[in-house]
Amino acid sequence: MKTAMIEIENKVDQLLVVLDNDIQYIQDNLSTLNELRGLVIKRDDVSLQKLLESIQSESNSYKENELKRRLLREELAVALDCNLAQMTLSRLETALSGDKKNGITQRKIKLQTLAGKLKKEHSSTVMLLSECARFNSALLKGILEFGQAGTITYSSRGFAERQTNPAFMNLQF
Repeated sequence: MKTAMIEIENKVDQLLVVLDNDIQYIQDNLSTLNELRGLVIKRDDVSLQKLLESIQSESNSYKENELKRRLLREELAVALDCNLAQMTLSRLETALSGDKKNGITQRKIKLQTLAGKLKKEHSSTVMLLSECARFNSALLKGILEFGQAGTITYSSRGFAERQTNPAFMNLQF
């Protein structure tokens, strides 16, 4: 029984390191979203490309941490005699005591807080990018007059006159 508890505590120590990496990753993502919005507003294409490359490399390196977390969850589920779906931080808290329990509790609270912030920042970024796309679409439509047959006006004699040149750019030959 004592060796099983020592094994669980060792796995919890490893899990705490993985959770710290998760916390750092989410904090980095929050900073990245802020930087992304700033670069979009500034229209700095070179920096946006560099940011995209760094996001891709960080995402690939983070997969290792996700794998460690999944393996530790599986091992802890076996050690605590529960299925993987039941192996949550809350379930782990109930099985622990002392410093290990406090460590799990602190990280759980921090992760919940950061997840809420990340959701808010993600929504803000999506709204900005959606608004940029809408504005660009409206601008292109105004410049190139896509999908319009022209404007119809009437002369002083009552004849219909089709105006096809009001756009900045006319695509008709």
